Amino acid sequence: MDRRTFLAMVGGGVLAGPLVAQAQQRSGISKVGILWHAASAEEEGPLFKGLVDGFRALGYVEGRNISLEHRFPNEISERFKSMARELVALNVDALVGAGTQAAVALREATKTIPIVFMFSPDPVGTKLVDSLGRPGGNVTGLSNFSSDLIGKRLQLLKEAIPRLSRVGLLVNPDSQISRRYIEASQAAASALGLTIRTFEARLLDDFQPAFDAMAKASMQAVSINADGLIYQAKEMIAKLALARRMALVAYSRETFDAGALMSYGPDNVQATRRAAALVDKILKGAKPADIPVEQPAKFELGINLSVAKALGLTIPPSVLGRADHVIHP
Repeated sequence: MDRRTFLAMVGGGVLAGPLVAQAQQRSGISKVGILWHAASAEEEGPLFKGLVDGFRALGYVEGRNISLEHRFPNEISERFKSMARELVALNVDALVGAGTQAAVALREATKTIPIVFMFSPDPVGTKLVDSLGRPGGNVTGLSNFSSDLIGKRLQLLKEAIPRLSRVGLLVNPDSQISRRYIEASQAAASALGLTIRTFEARLLDDFQPAFDAMAKASMQAVSINADGLIYQAKEMIAKLALARRMALVAYSRETFDAGALMSYGPDNVQATRRAAALVDKILKGAKPADIPVEQPAKFELGINLSVAKALGLTIPPSVLGRADHVIHP
C-alpha cells in the first residue's frame, strides 16, 4: 500500500475503528456505552447510582481506567435507535441496555460489540438470546421476570386486603412483554377469586384517563409490572392511585418508594451491580455467548403503612411480619 492510498483510507474512515480501538487499549481506559430508558440520570435514580457504584466497587475509576458514556432516550422509540447507533459509532468495548427496548435497539445496531442487558423480562421471547443457559451471539444479561412472581404479587395483595375482589392491571400495550403480564395475571386472579381488567397507557398523558376509567369500573386496586414507561411514571401512578383510593401494588423497591401501598419483586439495584460485574468479565476476555443469563434469586416485600392509613386499610400481622421494608406513618 502506498502512502497516498493509506492517507485516503484514513481520511475516509476505513482505518478509524482499528486506530481508535488501539488508542483505547494503549490508554488503558475501557469505554462502556450505556443506553438507559428515562430522560436523565435523576429519573433513573438509584438504578443509575447502582450501576456506577457497581463499576467503582470493581476498581473502575472514571477517567482513569474506564469511560462511561450514558444516553437517555426518554422512552422515545426513535431516540432508542439513534442513541444506540451513536454509542456503537463511539467504538465502545461493551454496551449496557437498561430494559428490553434499549437492549433490542443495541442488538439491532451491532452484532459484534458485547451487550449486557438489565431488567429484560423475556430475553428469549424478544430474541435477545437463544436461551438463558447458552445465550449465543453477542448478548447476555439479567432477567427480572417469572410468571410465578406475578401470581405471588397478587396473592400478597389479596392477603393484605382480604375483601379485595376487583383489580386493574395497568400495562403499556406497546411493550412486547405485556401480553405475558396479562395472561399470567388472569391465571393467578382466577385462582385467587379476583376479577382482573386491563387498562392501557402508551404515553405519559394516558395515565390519568386510564385511572379515570379504572375508577369508573370500580377497581379497588391496581397492579403494575416492569416496563420503562411505567417506571418513568411511577410517582404519577402512585398519586393517581391514592387520589382515587386504589391500593397500588408495585414490582420493585423503586416503584414502591414512589408511593405504592406494597411491592413484591427482585432487588433491581443489585441487578445493576451484577450488570457491572458481567461487563467486567467481558472486558477481561469472557464472551457474552458463554455467560448464562442471570435471574433474581431473592425477592423483597415492601409495605407502606402511611398509604394503608390514608386508604383506611389495616394490614394483617401475617403479611406485615414478612415485609423486608416497612414505611411507617
